[in-house]
Amino acid sequence: MATTQALIPPHIGAAVIDPNAYAAWSPLLDQFDWLRDNGLRVGKVVAPDDSHEPFWHIAGFDEVMKVSKDNQTYLNNPKSAVFALRSTEALAKAITGGSPHLVESLVQMDAPKHPKLRRLTQDWFMPKNLRNVEAQIRTIAEASVARMLDAGGEGDFTKLVSSPYPLHVVMQILGVPESDEQRMLVLTQQMFGGQDEELNQSGIKNLPPEMITQIVAGAVKDFEAYFAALAAERRKCPVDDLASVIANGTIDGAPISDRDTAGYYIIAASAGHDTTSASTAGAMLALAQDPAQFALVKANRALLSGIVEEAIRWTTPVQHFMRTAATDSELGGQRIAAGDWLMINYVAANHDPAQFPDPRRFDATREANRHVAFGAGAHQCLGLHLARLEMRILFEVLLDRIDRIELAGEPARAKSTFVGGLKRLPLRWKAA
Repeated sequence: MATTQALIPPHIGAAVIDPNAYAAWSPLLDQFDWLRDNGLRVGKVVAPDDSHEPFWHIAGFDEVMKVSKDNQTYLNNPKSAVFALRSTEALAKAITGGSPHLVESLVQMDAPKHPKLRRLTQDWFMPKNLRNVEAQIRTIAEASVARMLDAGGEGDFTKLVSSPYPLHVVMQILGVPESDEQRMLVLTQQMFGGQDEELNQSGIKNLPPEMITQIVAGAVKDFEAYFAALAAERRKCPVDDLASVIANGTIDGAPISDRDTAGYYIIAASAGHDTTSASTAGAMLALAQDPAQFALVKANRALLSGIVEEAIRWTTPVQHFMRTAATDSELGGQRIAAGDWLMINYVAANHDPAQFPDPRRFDATREANRHVAFGAGAHQCLGLHLARLEMRILFEVLLDRIDRIELAGEPARAKSTFVGGLKRLPLRWKAA
């Protein structure tokens, strides 16, 4: 084991937690390359001003995979499962009465509670069950592409397709009326886009962290109120939808708590569309920048699965999670002490050249694309099969209906350290 801690240079440590750095993207990937090239696949980030608790930043694919799969050594609780400053963590605890988690969902849980709650819906999200909703998803995809083509030959793909399409899919699955979908979109953007003034809809640039936390807390409160009413309705009159499964779920013979029910709905409603939206837009950006690759996948539909997996890796919508060491351990040559906080950086891992040759290139023919964008181990994304299905169906329709695409302006990424992706993608296209 190492006897000295490998400290990450302060300017890189600052970039790792800076939402503006994730909006810039390429310079951030340069920083991750520097860390790996200089023996800092695992390195300590210490804030010069003590604004956050020190944490281990993990930039290597193998190391991220090891932490992700070892759910006994590296816990999602008791500390925050996403990066937080000391001030925002204190505010979260004040709001919740002591918990650092504004939402108590599967993401914030460990065994034995986590697997029991996860099993309530695990079968629902398996491929054999998703075949029951495939026709419905295709209808939504066809309507989404038709709306895009009706807009003419140019427009913002994020607003026309990549944002509303997965939102409509997951809300239909949850049983949320279409009339409430815009409300769900706004609340999700406030939760995940709190660091971006365009997405949090505050009208205020450079919000202090405490105000961002207040925006997120407000969105959580609105989500909880909405889904409490939906749960009450589904308990009274259950139907064949995911909302009914959650509302009537039991663990060890007892109904799940109101907080757990709310957390289940919120993670399904929010994480179920923002991430797929980001991957879908990322794929379109890559294909618009590479006409030869667009022509290749249009001519060979066997590459559809390659488009999907590469888009998810290349975009990496969920950019990090935090873990807390339960016991002393060794990782990447570094001694991790019980109680230490760790950041598993999925963006860095999915751009590790030791795992992915030429990682910044979008390659639909990439072989053995074993990315970690869905996580791994007990906390691997519950909706990964749904996300893949949505993207495959959408690109089947898009490739049928469009002959050519190109950029029509400058794309823009969200300013976010947690869930990120394109917030604008101006495209020009020629319909088939």
